[in-house]
Amino acid sequence: MKIKRVIVIVLDGVGAGEAPDAADYGDVGSNSLGNTAKAVGGLKLPNMGRLGLGNITDILGVPPQANPSGCYGKMQPKSAGKDTISGHWELMGIPLDKPLPTYPNGFPQSVLDEFTRRTGKEVLGNKPASGTEIIVELGEEHIRTGKPIVYTSADSVFQIAANEAIIPIEELYKMCEISREMLQGEHAVGRVIARPFIGKTAADFKRTERRHDYPLMSPLPTMLDKLVLAGKEVVSVGKIDDIFGHRGITRSNHTVSNRDGIAATLKFLPEEFEGLLFVNLIEFDMIYGHRNDARGYANALEEFDRAVPEIQKRMRSTDLAMVVADHGVDPTTPSTDHSRENIPLLVFSEQITKGKNLGTRKTFSDVAATIGEIFSIPGSTLGESFFKKIG
Repeated sequence: MKIKRVIVIVLDGVGAGEAPDAADYGDVGSNSLGNTAKAVGGLKLPNMGRLGLGNITDILGVPPQANPSGCYGKMQPKSAGKDTISGHWELMGIPLDKPLPTYPNGFPQSVLDEFTRRTGKEVLGNKPASGTEIIVELGEEHIRTGKPIVYTSADSVFQIAANEAIIPIEELYKMCEISREMLQGEHAVGRVIARPFIGKTAADFKRTERRHDYPLMSPLPTMLDKLVLAGKEVVSVGKIDDIFGHRGITRSNHTVSNRDGIAATLKFLPEEFEGLLFVNLIEFDMIYGHRNDARGYANALEEFDRAVPEIQKRMRSTDLAMVVADHGVDPTTPSTDHSRENIPLLVFSEQITKGKNLGTRKTFSDVAATIGEIFSIPGSTLGESFFKKIG
């Protein structure tokens, strides 16, 4: 096979069944795809089904295929934790030995004191919360006092919410930069996030699209860095640029919805470039999984499935696509947290040997290893390439 471009599409939070160590994370029984299908009376995913999705795990409405048109398998997480950052790093060849810190009881007072010392601002909040709910709860007090709202979630995040009329956006960004510099070592959270909002009262508060993420930077070069060093293009869609701190990316379209992410992907596909098109579709996780909205989650899966034929139509004969995830976020469990799950692996291209079962891969980094083999990048990752297996 001669592949000139790889397309990796991350269905953020779409797990394919509990990982072997799910019990260590309280996630026994989690299966984002399988449990969602049962909850809604079956999923309609004919296009991913034809590629082999139903051969990966039991999905009501998506039966296994005798002769799938793609190759299929699932991948076990090797990194500690179940975070967006760790999942994406592992996909690109960098595992985490220990999970990123989380704060179910809020941040230690020492962290808040240091934030105040560096920024001159006392804070409100300091607890895990929904981003929309906490501005309703504390937004008016924030307007009266000028104190930023600091909060976290089940993820490894330090979030700062501020009304743009009270704390101008550049000042909010500066606070986040200070926080990112501060939160290292034992408090090295995966992301510091600016969460600006507008409105004068709780009834009309609305978050704006000027959110900005400040991720923990990978200590080692990722596959993105290595591709750019080798003279290849790395084009990102969605929040990939934020996840990797805009490092190892030559062009990006920072979409904030699945629909816009799919549209951007379709727009990039006819272009002629050699390298990687790396896409994150966020709504499975952000909008539906964390809110335990199984019907919305199912609708989002079906929306992506309807786009698959157009993606295939616009792919070049020298393209190879992979559909994967970064973790689970089973919307049917009592928890609203990410779930420790295997992820699906669907591979399609005009050139592959169709219908190959790629089995259960031992790490997400097999994606990076395969990309490394395709572009002849030596010593690229800890994973094992499956390129020859599909050729």
